[in-house]
Amino acid sequence: MKIKWCVSLFCVAAFSTAALVPSATAAEGTKSLFNGTDLQGWHVDVPAKDKDPNAKASFQVRDGMLVSMGNPPGHLITDAEYKDFRLEVQYRFAAKPGNCGVLVFASTPRSLYAMFPQSIEVQMMHENAGDFWCICEDIAVPDMETRRGVKKDWGTTEGKLRRIKNLTEGSEKPVGEWNTMLIECLGNAIKVWVNGDLVNHGFDCTANEGQIALQAEGSEVEFRKVELTPISQWSE
Repeated sequence: MKIKWCVSLFCVAAFSTAALVPSATAAEGTKSLFNGTDLQGWHVDVPAKDKDPNAKASFQVRDGMLVSMGNPPGHLITDAEYKDFRLEVQYRFAAKPGNCGVLVFASTPRSLYAMFPQSIEVQMMHENAGDFWCICEDIAVPDMETRRGVKKDWGTTEGKLRRIKNLTEGSEKPVGEWNTMLIECLGNAIKVWVNGDLVNHGFDCTANEGQIALQAEGSEVEFRKVELTPISQWSE
């Protein structure tokens, strides 16, 4: 793992504890959001199906794995809403590198480009895993102008600088190998680890609860684990 840049004392402190990845056990209330058989507990929002209900499925279960087929573009969204949790996702690009993402604090559907639900996206795009994308919600990080661009262009809607770059290079596994992404949402803060590396930490988020969504965004992605552990803000 290589650190891209990290000039603030906050970042130095964060990376000194990067190996301290939170653990989740069944005793803490961990539950799988995917039952290995079907998409119970989730619903699909794929705009293309508005005009063609018979369009091919964007999400399916295959060999015990949840698979985002990539197209038609859309989202698989939990029926339930969550706050103060750790979400562990194990994923791999099935054939070739591409794009996907995990959305947290999701709420109003199709808020951006008539496609993306209002949320904070934790990027899974190959070689960019752990970036934040602001989708009608916002979040702050240290060294904001270095990681987001010119302040006057920041925003959460179409045409604005919505991407906040992650902190590392080389945290992802080669295409075809399994990656583990851990997303911790606690209050208005979000931390992200990829394969044990702390790759992002945002705070002052404009949301602190909502649904969780997985994307279909052009590339086939397999998920073998989607597990959530509730955490108490007062136990940290």
